[in-house]
Amino acid sequence: MDGIEVKGAQTLFQIGSIAITETIFSLIIVTLTLAIAGILLGRKLKKRPGMLQVLTEKGVSMLMNLVRDTMGEHNMNWVPYIGTIFLSSILGSLIGLTGFLRPTTADLAVVLTWAIMTSVIIWYQSIKRNGVWGWLKGFTDPIVVMTPMNVVSEIAQPVAMAFRHFGNVAGGSIITMIIYTALALASTALIGLLSSNWIMPGILAVLGIVLLIIGIRRKKMLRTVVAVLLLIIGATGIVTKLGLLGNVQIPVLQLGIPALLSLYFDLFSGFVQAFVFSLLSMVYIAGACPPPETQK
Repeated sequence: MDGIEVKGAQTLFQIGSIAITETIFSLIIVTLTLAIAGILLGRKLKKRPGMLQVLTEKGVSMLMNLVRDTMGEHNMNWVPYIGTIFLSSILGSLIGLTGFLRPTTADLAVVLTWAIMTSVIIWYQSIKRNGVWGWLKGFTDPIVVMTPMNVVSEIAQPVAMAFRHFGNVAGGSIITMIIYTALALASTALIGLLSSNWIMPGILAVLGIVLLIIGIRRKKMLRTVVAVLLLIIGATGIVTKLGLLGNVQIPVLQLGIPALLSLYFDLFSGFVQAFVFSLLSMVYIAGACPPPETQK
């Protein structure tokens, strides 16, 4: 689509021969944030906790219960790993709300690395339990021709996990960018239409003032929001008609809507994708780490 370009991570600076891209810089910020938060929240714990300690303990308890219910009591040692992936994914998506830091989850290399880490853990646990030969026998099948399919299945697992996470995040970013560009074009057309005469912007401004007074008096949030939007559009048309802005274009239709989309794609969808990725990791690792009584 003309005017829309999805760019990859750009290089910010170099340390020797190492290029620090936007994604690497965001990963450093995420890592430092989680490390500092862990230190601050984990020190000086009290028997009579304050609100912050209560919330921290509640979050840790919820994570432990999730791992216990999904993986079993014998796999509680994986709580730190699952918690790290979950928090890294959420914070990596939320960091995009800053407006100047690139979301780490919008880079396929990041989520693919997490998926490969999970697969390596699964393979290691299988080798540890069954030995190298027992692990390799898992790729065999009574029908010999199916053996390559088993190998492909093992490779496809981390790829599918990575693309599921990356696709949802990247898709949300592309949709937001398309809508943001469309709103900019619509704003230019709307202001151009309104500034062609005094009647329409004047009516919108007066209507906005009336609705704003009614909305405030009756405490109606929706009316107040609509009134503010109409007042801004009408006032922008009047100011443009007067020529006070010169060639400056104010994208009035971009006010608020992109922020709501960002809240959905970066906050809600980011949380869901982090949960799904962590849940799949737990299920796959639990399959490679059965209860001791079932192991041969």
